[in-house]
Amino acid sequence: MLATIQKQQNSYVVKFNRPLSHSVDAVWAVLTENDKLQKWMNNLEIIDLQKNGKIHFNMNDGTNAYKEIAITDYAEKNVLEFNWGKDTVRFELSPTSSGSILVLLETIGELTDHTPKDLAGWHICLDLLSDLLNGTVHDEFPMEEWQKRFAEYTQLVDDVEKI
Repeated sequence: MLATIQKQQNSYVVKFNRPLSHSVDAVWAVLTENDKLQKWMNNLEIIDLQKNGKIHFNMNDGTNAYKEIAITDYAEKNVLEFNWGKDTVRFELSPTSSGSILVLLETIGELTDHTPKDLAGWHICLDLLSDLLNGTVHDEFPMEEWQKRFAEYTQLVDDVEKI
C-alpha cells in the first residue's frame, strides 16, 4: 500500500499506514533495539532513546562516519520522532484488536527530485520491518523492488505537485 501525500500550508505530510499482526511490544522492539532496528534500516543506530536524545545515521562506508540525528519527540511504545535532514520522521504505534498499527509520518518542507527516492526507501524499509516481524531477514536491500516503488512515488509526487 503506497503512502499518501497531503499538502499543508507550508509543507507536505506523507503518511505510511501499516497494520501489523504483532503486538505493540514486538513492533516497538524492532523500532528501538539496535540489534533488530539494523536488520531493516542498517544505517540507523539508537544512541540515547528519549526526547532530545540522539540517533546516528551511519554511512556504512568503512570510515565510521555518521550524521547525528536529534530525537524531537518520544513516548515509550507510542511515539518516536526525529529530524530527517530538514524534515521530520515520526513513527506512531497503537494497539489494535489483531495486533498493532504503525504509522510513519514524514513532514517535508519542499518536494524535490530526491523526495520519491526517500519515499521509496521508507516504503521498502517498512516492508523489511514487517518481514522481520514475520521471521524473515533479508541479506540485501531489494533494489529491484525499490526501483518499482521509486517509479510509483515519482508519479505520486508529480500528481501532488499538479494540485
